[in-house]
Amino acid sequence: MNEILYASAKSIKEAIQNKKVSALEVVEAHLRRIEEVNPKLNAVVHLASDRALSEARKADSTMAKGELTGILHGLPMTVKDSHDTQGLVSTGGTKGRETFVPESDATVVSRMRSEGAIVLGKTNTPELTLAFETDNLIYGRTNNPYDLDRTPGGSSGGAGAIIASGGSPVDLGTDTGGSIRVPSGFCGISGLKPTSGRVPRTGHIISHSLGAIDSLTTVGPMARFVEDLAMVYPIISGPDWIDPAIVPMALGNPADVDIKQLRVAYFTDIGNIASPDQIVAVIKSAATALKDRGAYVQADIPSAITKSPGTSLLTADGGAGVRRLLEKAGTSETHSWVRRFVQGTESLPVEEYTELLEQIDRFRSEMLGFMQKYDAILCPVRPFPALPHGESMKAEYRESNSFTSTFNLTGWPGTVVRAGTSSEGLPIGVQLIARPWREDVALALASVVEESLGGWKPPNI
Repeated sequence: MNEILYASAKSIKEAIQNKKVSALEVVEAHLRRIEEVNPKLNAVVHLASDRALSEARKADSTMAKGELTGILHGLPMTVKDSHDTQGLVSTGGTKGRETFVPESDATVVSRMRSEGAIVLGKTNTPELTLAFETDNLIYGRTNNPYDLDRTPGGSSGGAGAIIASGGSPVDLGTDTGGSIRVPSGFCGISGLKPTSGRVPRTGHIISHSLGAIDSLTTVGPMARFVEDLAMVYPIISGPDWIDPAIVPMALGNPADVDIKQLRVAYFTDIGNIASPDQIVAVIKSAATALKDRGAYVQADIPSAITKSPGTSLLTADGGAGVRRLLEKAGTSETHSWVRRFVQGTESLPVEEYTELLEQIDRFRSEMLGFMQKYDAILCPVRPFPALPHGESMKAEYRESNSFTSTFNLTGWPGTVVRAGTSSEGLPIGVQLIARPWREDVALALASVVEESLGGWKPPNI
């Protein structure tokens, strides 16, 4: 069944629906793969084996009658543990929710299941999703399948690790400062951060009642192949009449995008944060691939990006918002990475806080002005591949967060795809950031890079 385990989600669901393989066989194969690799990875923290097998049998029974549940009929998936999942422990990585079992699914989980997807289990996340490494006080640390001594990234690190290893074809990640894109880059898979306002956050540990920082957090799909992102994101998009920020914008089809009509800017450095030669080489290879397909590609960088306020908005309230999240969860014992948000940070005076909000609006305006010239931006996810555990917390690496957090501030969509391999044999992913609401452009460009440079490659695990 290795062929199925390493196939695209689209191919898997088509094989089930064309009766080339049963849903039960597919689910059983993925559960076996999780059992095989998870002791080394600690990526899947809660299995729903019995329920998944029961749903797979039901899917096969429905198929035998000539009926389909939906687009994803029989497709297995995992779900990041920050999403509520009905009947399954859903901790969000925080001790106060260690035994919390929600009565209903998060909106995005419900939409996937309504289309026939089968949840295999929950994947690990740092506490409240607030770190670029995946570790918490309940389940511990997740390892990178390409090097167990390195992080898979965060906060969707469990998702990235198990997808890359063939234990799940698709997961639902979340991104507040890079939490879909960093694990996708570090684990060599594909991930889509949709436009802010595209996908409901209802039922996520960081939901939609967050005031000034509300627009930073988005929900998006993660998979080995770009075609799977294109399949899933329309399913989870659109208003649920609960999350007030979601806009009923039309969805573009990546297949309809004319690459020859696109203008792409690329850069490798931001201010004094320089990418090493191997990262530069990968970005230039991706730029060449786009040029060869007819896109206009030029080295250019928004001048405003060096003045990005980054994640300063997250701590401007002195950690009050994070404390409220912890209180809501009933958490008293927190991970050190979360404590940094609530200890040693002082809230800005009102005058400085409103000035920061004005600064962010000016930044967004300047960035938007740059995109008048271009349809997309190509750049690194990070100016390095996956780091050894704990390294991302060092000051010299935290500065590189602007490669991703910049586009949480703008709210623009971005797709990550593997485009190369480091000298240590680690994946190197690139970001393709598009204009607001143009996920189709980001996905179309990522497909070109994937086709030209190879995309995901299985780890030796």
